[in-house]
Amino acid sequence: MLLHLGTMRFFDASRLLEQVSYISGFGVLEGEGLAGLVTLIRREIAAHRATIMILDGLVAAEDRAATDTEFKAFIQELQTQAGLHGCTVFLLTTAKGQAVPPEHTMVDGIVELTDVRYDSRTERGLYVNKLRGSDFLPGRHPFRITAEGLVVYPRIEAAFRVTTRPDEVRAGRLSTGMAGLDAMLGGGFPDGTVTGLLGPSGVGKTTMGLHFLDGSSAAEPGLFFGFYETPPRLLHKAARLGLDLSGKVDRGEIEILWQPQAESLQDALAHRLLDAVGRRGVRRLFLDGLGGFIEASVEPGRISRFFAVLANELRARGVTTLYSMETRDLFGSGVEMPVTGMSSLLENLIVLRYVEYRSRSRRLLSVLKVRDSDFDANLREFAITDRGIVLAGNFEGAEEVLSGFARHRPGGRPSTPEDR
Repeated sequence: MLLHLGTMRFFDASRLLEQVSYISGFGVLEGEGLAGLVTLIRREIAAHRATIMILDGLVAAEDRAATDTEFKAFIQELQTQAGLHGCTVFLLTTAKGQAVPPEHTMVDGIVELTDVRYDSRTERGLYVNKLRGSDFLPGRHPFRITAEGLVVYPRIEAAFRVTTRPDEVRAGRLSTGMAGLDAMLGGGFPDGTVTGLLGPSGVGKTTMGLHFLDGSSAAEPGLFFGFYETPPRLLHKAARLGLDLSGKVDRGEIEILWQPQAESLQDALAHRLLDAVGRRGVRRLFLDGLGGFIEASVEPGRISRFFAVLANELRARGVTTLYSMETRDLFGSGVEMPVTGMSSLLENLIVLRYVEYRSRSRRLLSVLKVRDSDFDANLREFAITDRGIVLAGNFEGAEEVLSGFARHRPGGRPSTPEDR
C-alpha cells in the first residue's frame, strides 16, 4: 500500500503513524466475524480520534455475512459509530452484479467508478449515483489517475448547463486583423460571438486565425488553443507573415496552448480551455482545429450538445471566438459541416475554398452568415504573402465558381488585374 502511494505527489510519509494509520482487519474478520470487525473499528476510531475512515474491501465483509440482514446490521453499526465520533466513512467495494446491493439502500452517498472500452481505447468514468440531501452533477464524468492522484473532469454539459455569469449583448466589434475582411463583416467580428472558419487543408485557416490574434493586447488578451502545430512553428509562421506574435507572447498578451493529438479526454480539453480563459480574462480566442475535440470524443452523439454548452459559456464570459473547421474535399461545390447542427451554434460563418481557374489554383473567401447584421456576400480572392493575407477585389468574370472549377464567362470582366 505504501509503495503504491509513494508514487503520488500528494503522499506525505511524515504524516504516517501520528495522522494516518493502516490496520489490517482480515485476521479479525476470519476469526471473529463481523461482530469482531465492528469491535476493532470502534476501538481504533476512538483511539485515533479519526475523522476519516476508509474500509477497503467491503466485499470481504459481505461474503462473511450469513444473511443480508446480518450485513445490513453491520452497515448500520458503522453508521452509528461514524455519527458518534464525527467520522466520515468511505466503504470501498467491487460491484457483484446485483440490481440493488444491501448497502446501497443504507449509505448516504454512492460513487461508482467504471473503465469502459471504446474500440481500441478505454476511458475511466465516475458516476455519482446518490448523495443524500444534496444536489450533484448527474451522469458520467471522465477521470484519470495521474501523479496528482485521481483527477475528475466534470462533463461540460452538466458542469455548465447554467453559464457561470449572465449573458450580455455587446454592441462592439473586434477587428479580424485584415482590413478587407473587416469591411466585408461591417467592422469586424461582433463582440462576444462565435465564428466558424470553414475550409480545406492548407487554404489559410490558421493564417487567418493568427491575424485575428495579432489584435490582442493587455486590454484584449488572446489565446491560441490548437492541436496541430507546436508553439515554435506557429511563432515562426507568424513571423514570416510579418506578425509579431512572439513579442505579444513575451508580454503576456497572447498565450499559446498546444495539445498533441494523443488519446485526450474531450472534457479535460474543454476544462483546460476554460481555465486558461478565466486565468487571463481572454477576449480573443482562436481554436485551431475543431477536429481535435471531435477525435477526443468517445461519444459522437454528444458532440453537438458539448459545443453548444461550451459556446454559451464562452459568450457569457465575453470571449470573441474563432473556430477553424476542416472540410473533406480540396475542390468541389459541397461545404459540409464537420458536426451536424453546428452551423446553428455559430453567429458568423466564413468559408475559404480553392477554385481552379485558367490552369491555376485560386483561394477564395466568402462570408455566409453574420447573425443580425448586414455583410458583403461577394466572393473575394485572397493571397498569402510575406505581409500576411491580402484580399483582392470581387472574383468576377467567371461562372460555375462554386463547383471548384471556374470557367471564364464570355464577355465577362476579368476578375483580377493579372487576368486583364
